[in-house]
Amino acid sequence: MAVSKIGLRRAWFQVHKWIGLLLAVLIIPLSLSGSALVWHDALDKVINPQRYALTSAAARQPAEAYAAAAQAVLAPGERIASLTIEPGEPVTVMAAQPPRKGAGGRPARTMVWLDPGSARVLDKADSQAGIMRTVHLLHGSLLVPGVGRTIVGWLGVAMLLSSLSGLWLWWPTVGRWTRGLRWRRHRNFDTNLHHLFGFWIALPLLVLSLTGAWISFPSFFAGLSGGKAQQAQGGGDRAARLRARPLETPALTPAAAIASAQAQAPGAVAALTWPTDRKAEWSVTLRPAHGKPATVAVEDASGAARIGHGEGEGPGRSGLARTMRRIHDGTDMGPVWQTIIFLGGLLPAALAVTGIIMWWRARGWRGA
Repeated sequence: MAVSKIGLRRAWFQVHKWIGLLLAVLIIPLSLSGSALVWHDALDKVINPQRYALTSAAARQPAEAYAAAAQAVLAPGERIASLTIEPGEPVTVMAAQPPRKGAGGRPARTMVWLDPGSARVLDKADSQAGIMRTVHLLHGSLLVPGVGRTIVGWLGVAMLLSSLSGLWLWWPTVGRWTRGLRWRRHRNFDTNLHHLFGFWIALPLLVLSLTGAWISFPSFFAGLSGGKAQQAQGGGDRAARLRARPLETPALTPAAAIASAQAQAPGAVAALTWPTDRKAEWSVTLRPAHGKPATVAVEDASGAARIGHGEGEGPGRSGLARTMRRIHDGTDMGPVWQTIIFLGGLLPAALAVTGIIMWWRARGWRGA
């Protein structure tokens, strides 16, 4: 039994070592970019302060005024796709750019930021440009077109194995498990650092690795968790939604669509999505004085409204898949989990560096 236990430990050690050595150059930028994205909004305010120079944090203009102000600065052929109003934040308008021949990947969008009090345009930018967008692409695809998302997914699987093998190797071979919490398990500082950081980050890193793989391989995990109904709303459906073009001349005005929606669920407008050539419905999200926001779908042709999901919504996006994404990026998860995610990005980079140092030192010992 003792021999098999030692053999298993050696096997886990080889898995843990070679994952760290072979993938360190990829894991480090992936981890550090993930840490930065936890504080995306705060960093964007530092990098682009002009977008947040509000004269008033309260929204005082109707949605149509914001849409008209944004349309005035858009290029010919660009059509407004959605409008978002968050308390204390600039109003954001997203517009679809004209299709480009031969362009692959996510369709380009133009973003417009407006002052909520005056509807004055604060800034305009391409959604694919800017420092934070580059960080997003680095974390989501390592800046590799096409197969980058798949590479990141397999990195998540590798980090999952690394977390499990690291926990196994951390566990003391003799005595109580609390011996593993001691600082001086080894005479070298970097080795002690590796053991201690590895233990405290192993479980959060396991969760982040699993959710990251889930985001990269949605169809596979949807098949495991939600069956064919949810899987059918996976990548192909999402790609079609992204490429849908907002209607050039909708039958309803934004004001008429909002009025129909508010007759079903009173509340202030939180988001408005324009009808598209794929689905001729407005989607209106209303924020009541008390309770949760409600989403109302409004048919563009008739003005008929129903409480439910509009374009871009649905069980595939609002169920388990959305929960996994929230866990992974910390959206609305509170400062404690966001801090854990932040450390979950920094510490793997430190573990990769200390692991390489430990491996290099061991090579020297064997040579001697």
